[in-house]
Amino acid sequence: MTTILLGPQRFTITVDKTLRSLGLEGSVAMINSGWEEREGDDDELGGYLQGRGDNLRLYHRLVDSLSKDRDFARAALRFRDRHDELRAFYGIRLQGAVETVAAVAHRTSVESIGPVAHSAAIEAVRDVDRWYGEQLEQLHDEIATDAAEHSEVIGWHRSEVAGALDACAAVVIAGGDVRSLMRTLRLFDVRIPADKPVIAWSAGAMALTEQVVLFHDFATHGVSASEVYDRGLGRVRGIVALPHARRRLRLSDTDRMSLLARRFPDQRLLLLDDGAVVRLDDDGPDLPSGSRTIGADGAVSVVEDAA
Repeated sequence: MTTILLGPQRFTITVDKTLRSLGLEGSVAMINSGWEEREGDDDELGGYLQGRGDNLRLYHRLVDSLSKDRDFARAALRFRDRHDELRAFYGIRLQGAVETVAAVAHRTSVESIGPVAHSAAIEAVRDVDRWYGEQLEQLHDEIATDAAEHSEVIGWHRSEVAGALDACAAVVIAGGDVRSLMRTLRLFDVRIPADKPVIAWSAGAMALTEQVVLFHDFATHGVSASEVYDRGLGRVRGIVALPHARRRLRLSDTDRMSLLARRFPDQRLLLLDDGAVVRLDDDGPDLPSGSRTIGADGAVSVVEDAA
C-alpha cells in the first residue's frame, strides 16, 4: 500500500514528479471536491497528471443528489444544523478544557501534585475530543447514513465512483475545504483499493488519516484550540497530518505544541509544509527519513534514517 503525502501545491509543485516516480500507466482518479464550485477547473491539475486525470466530480455529484432527492436534501439540512450545534458545544467545552491546562501548568507547586494535575487536565481535553467523536458518529447514524442508504440517486453515483476507482492506476486527492472534501468522501462511500497508490496534499492528506484535526493558531475569531473535526478514511494510521504548519501553528510555543501532541498520544504529528514528500509503503506510523514531527515535549524534530 503506497501512500505519498505532499506539502501544499500552490507554490511548490511536486505532484508531477511524484506521479512519474511511480512509473504507472493508466488513468489517475482525481478527487478535488474540496475546491467546491471550482471542482471542474482542473486543467492545470490535469496537466501535472500528464493528461491522464479522471475527475470523479464528487462535489458535482453532491449537488446533483441534493437537487434530485428531496428526502436526502431535507436530511442534509437537519444534519448540518445538528452538526453546527454539536460543534458549538464542543468548542465551548474544548476552549474551557484547554484554558484549564494552561492555568494548571502555570500554577506554582512545591509538591508532586503539580505534574499530576497537569496530566489530568490534558486527559480532560482528550475526554472532550472523545465525546465529540462519539456524538458525531451517532449523528451520522441517525440522519446522514440512513438517508444516503435509501437514495437511488446516491446509490447510482456510488456505483460510478467505485467503478472509476477500480479501473484507475492511481488516485490523487487535492486540497481545498476539508469539510466539503470529507462530506463528499463519506456521502459516496469512497473506498480506495489498497493496491492503488495514492498521492494527497493539504486537505487530501488530512482526509487519509484516522482523525481530521482542524488547526489555526492565528485565527482572529472563534475557537483558538485545534479541533477534531471528523473521522478520516483511515488509510494512513497513527498519524495526524498538519499541512501549512509554518503558516498555521505557533511552532515556537512549546507549551502549546506539547498539549497538541499529548492530546493524541497514539498518533505522530506530521508537519507538511511546502516541498514535503512523505512516502509511506504501509498503513503504519513509521515515517521516512526527513519527515518533521512535533514531539510530546512540544519541539519539532526531524526523523533520521534508522540505518
